[in-house]
Order: sequence, then C-alpha cells, then structure tokens
Amino acid sequence: MLSKNLIHKSFTFLTAMAFWCVTSMVALAAPKDITGDITVSGQVSVNGQSVVSNSTVVSGSSIITGDNSTAVISLGKTGRIELLANSNITLKFNDTGITGILSTGKVRVSNAAGVATTITTKDSTVIADAGQANSFGVEVECSHTHVDTISGLVMMRTGNNDKQVAAGTDAVAGNLSQPGCQPCIRPGPDVRVASIGALPLVAILLAAAGGIGTAIIFGSGNETTTTGGTVVVSTIR
Repeated sequence: MLSKNLIHKSFTFLTAMAFWCVTSMVALAAPKDITGDITVSGQVSVNGQSVVSNSTVVSGSSIITGDNSTAVISLGKTGRIELLANSNITLKFNDTGITGILSTGKVRVSNAAGVATTITTKDSTVIADAGQANSFGVEVECSHTHVDTISGLVMMRTGNNDKQVAAGTDAVAGNLSQPGCQPCIRPGPDVRVASIGALPLVAILLAAAGGIGTAIIFGSGNETTTTGGTVVVSTIR
C-alpha cells in the first residue's frame, strides 16, 4: 500500500514538474512588453495628456505633435521612432515588434534586426525587412503616402500590390490628383535656364534695361545731329 502511494505521489510530482517546465518555456518564448522613453520639443500629447521629456510611453499609446513640435520615442535595443510636427500616430510595441497607425504627418523609424516593423496609413502598409536593421520615413499627405528608405529594405503594400523600396529610393501610394488636395512640393534638382525662351519676364526686362544703359554710357561722349528726319551719330566732337 505504501509503495502504491509513493508511486502515485511521484507520478503527480513529475506531472506537475513537466507542466511547469512547459508553461515556463511558453512564457519565455512569448514577446515581452516594454516601455518607451519620450523626448519632446514643443507641444506633444500622449493619450490626450501633455507630456514632457523623459516621460514613459506604453504600448498602444496615441501620440500627437503640434506645430513646430517633435517627439522621439526610444525603445532601447528594439528601435526608435521620431514623430515630426503635426503628426498623429497610434503606436504598439514589444521586444520583437513595432506597429504604428499613422493618421497624419511624418514618422521616421529605425528598427533592429529581428524586430518586425509595420507602419499603416490610409493608402498603404509599409513593412520593414525583419532580417536586418532598417531606417525609413513615412509621410501622409492629403492625397497620398510617401515612403523614403534611408537604409535597409522596406516594402510598400497597396492592396494586392507589393513594391520593394531599397535604400536610397522612395515610393508613393495614393491618388496624387485627388480633388481638394494641394500638390506635394519636395526638394528636387536645381532648376537651370536652358535657353532664353525659358527666362522669366523680369530677367528679360532687366537684360533689356541693361543693354539700353550700356548704349547710353558708350554714346554719352558723342554728338547727334538731325538731317532730314534721320538721326546721325557723330564720333567727332
């Protein structure tokens, strides 16, 4: 009888140990929630409350920046998110992933290798290559979404269409000619005049005025006489 009780207790103990080991392994494998440290410049709110630098941001927070204001959320080894002026993002994160829903404005994201990162806008979803570290910017305009990849590789997904955006390149999703939206003006190559036909009217008038002034200077030492209605310029004083 004693032997049976011992076997039963031993079996129960081993079963409990096995269960504890399995649950511990699952807990270790699950992503760990982390917090972020925010650095602000100007007017920045988190979940509707104004914040100052060195405040703590938790996953799921809504962050809004005002005019001429910025916010930087540092997630330690996981990554870094910079929110520029007049931007609105809902941000979720843990030690293995960063996801954001960008409603307005522009965000710059840096993620470490092994961290799955996506930024979703009204026009597309931007997915970073989780196999490497990436740095990229996403900007929401009235009519479209613009993506710039600084380093690494990201993919812009629009419906069923996926477009890879490698380092040093950009991509656009949306309707650039949407009614009611002002055109997006971005820095481009220097505009140089190719021919006189491309000169602005003011430049032409200035050039003409300069020519007249030159003629007056060089002709100031000359005498003019009129003969039969014809003006004759004399070079002899």
